Amino acid sequence: MTVMEFFGCTFIAFGPPFALFVFTIARDPLRIIVLIASGFFWLLSLLVSSILWYAVVPLREQLVFGLVFSVLFQEAFRLLFYKLLRKADDGLQKVSQTGQEMHMTPRDISNKHIMAYVSGLGFGILSGAFSTVNVLADMVGPGTIGIHGDSKYFFVATAFLTLSFILLHTFWGVIFFNGLDKRRYHMVALVVGSHMLISCLTLLNQRTSSRESPLYLASILPAYFLTVVMGIIAYITAGGSLANIKSCLPCGNARKYEIE
Repeated sequence: MTVMEFFGCTFIAFGPPFALFVFTIARDPLRIIVLIASGFFWLLSLLVSSILWYAVVPLREQLVFGLVFSVLFQEAFRLLFYKLLRKADDGLQKVSQTGQEMHMTPRDISNKHIMAYVSGLGFGILSGAFSTVNVLADMVGPGTIGIHGDSKYFFVATAFLTLSFILLHTFWGVIFFNGLDKRRYHMVALVVGSHMLISCLTLLNQRTSSRESPLYLASILPAYFLTVVMGIIAYITAGGSLANIKSCLPCGNARKYEIE
């Protein structure tokens, strides 16, 4: 039973991101490099957050302290990775022109939204992996959660929140990079503010002296609402429209053939 729960929660959390990787990134070596590099920058943000947490001894027990600075460092390193990518554009163009055998196309390099999407997914995958690795290890057993009064929904709630954050990081990457490119700094502020908001809402998942059971729905529902909103904004930011969606539907293609 524990093994089934392990695989179920793993597929919930990493199934869609794995599909995104396979269908949109795996065949392009340059995108894989950008994905790994963005994940490395997320790891650097985790390292800096850990150093700060270790240095400020009086506030180690305050989860809010670590959470707030963790979000700020993640967004700071997202900004640093953006600047690195923009400075490397010329070099990537040369690599793409000489790397046709590796399926590196100039079109992919020139489309900055693709690199923003890949970097966002890299941030999300590493964030999800580090937030659930210990939980997934405990899922295998032995034992069953809930015996000592803990919530039996802890594993499932963690899996759904992990999926939400991975998708959010992907959308945040597109919006963040576009905001900096077009100097629309209110979009950058939207990314940082929404990241801080949804991260703080996860504090409701912990048990306190005044609250025996965690409020998982109070964080999961807003997280998925924000995921949908950010997905729509990222889609529009990348140049998507309602007409593009209709053209992808079977009925839209059928009408197109009828007109032709």
